[in-house]
Amino acid sequence: MQSYTPPLGTGSTKDYDRAIRLWTREKRWRAAMLAALAPKAGETVVDVGCGTGSFALMLKQAEPRTQVIGLDPDAEALDIARHKAAVRRADIDWRQGFARDVAPGTADAVVSSLVLHQMPVREKAATLRAMFAMLRPGGRLVIADYGRQQGFMRLAFRLTVQRLDGIDDTRPNADGVLPGLIAAAGFRHVAETFWLLTITGAIDLFTAHRPAQDHGLTVANDLG
Repeated sequence: MQSYTPPLGTGSTKDYDRAIRLWTREKRWRAAMLAALAPKAGETVVDVGCGTGSFALMLKQAEPRTQVIGLDPDAEALDIARHKAAVRRADIDWRQGFARDVAPGTADAVVSSLVLHQMPVREKAATLRAMFAMLRPGGRLVIADYGRQQGFMRLAFRLTVQRLDGIDDTRPNADGVLPGLIAAAGFRHVAETFWLLTITGAIDLFTAHRPAQDHGLTVANDLG
């Protein structure tokens, strides 16, 4: 299996939920993600790098008629996610793997949170291309992650996230690479729609769409 950084980097995965809750103002940015996604009944949504399943469960609770696929390479994180889902009796399709493992045209929407900053630039780009491929034409993308860090946020990011996840993979995010990579993967209407200061750095919300018309084939755009 391809190498990857665990959810909390050099920290313990069993501490991930508590750390994210305490350090990142989690309720604020997860609520912003859900509002941007605006899930609809009958849709298929893939959560790439779902970790311990917090957003997948939030999504399923908000719209139970959505088919949710939670994808992550980390077996320990998925075990935690499955346990949380069992307690809440939430029917979620948990899969171990990477974005490239999802069949093309699977999803109406793809989401990801606090994942891309942990990858080398080449892998960030490859993952975004895989996200584009798994979307049906007209599908939408919602990403919450550390974006450009400026001023005190740069220092906060260095003292927290970069200590856990390393400098080489995280620096491009801090330099503001994500919007360009999202556009380069083929997405359109790339926008930064939300920005939140935390003690670990600034978390940004990015939205984008796969064009509704691909290779001369017109597909109905039912994005609402």
